[in-house]
Amino acid sequence: MQDPSQTPYPPPSPPRPDWQRLLLRWLISSLGIFAAVWLVPGIQFSGPGWHIGIVALVFGLLNALLRPLILLLTCPLVILTLGLFGLVINALLLGLTSALADQLGISFHITGFWPAFWGGLVISLVTTTLSLLAGDTQIRVINVRPEDGTK
Repeated sequence: MQDPSQTPYPPPSPPRPDWQRLLLRWLISSLGIFAAVWLVPGIQFSGPGWHIGIVALVFGLLNALLRPLILLLTCPLVILTLGLFGLVINALLLGLTSALADQLGISFHITGFWPAFWGGLVISLVTTTLSLLAGDTQIRVINVRPEDGTK
């Protein structure tokens, strides 16, 4: 077996500090929400641009606090739909974010379930893509070959 220190692959980069990862996730979420406002009819935002950052913060807090509980309560439905019910949960959390933003005096409105559904999908796609591009989510594939020389 080959010594792992002599592999032709570069060593993984050191992880970012927690505050940098948190700031990066917040900025990426803000861009995802901006993309949803721009692409999905039925999602409106007006006001200073930094308000989108507050909306991203509220959405992130709701996802961190409520999503695990909702997933636990709807686990059979999530399994039955092969995870697609997660998009419905995302839409509900985005609608709740809209209601809370209104309470905070931020003009972020969603006109119904379907704009929330498509907006949640856009936010998920954008944040996943940008997280991969930014290196926040690392994917490493390791190919293990048998020692006896067979292919």
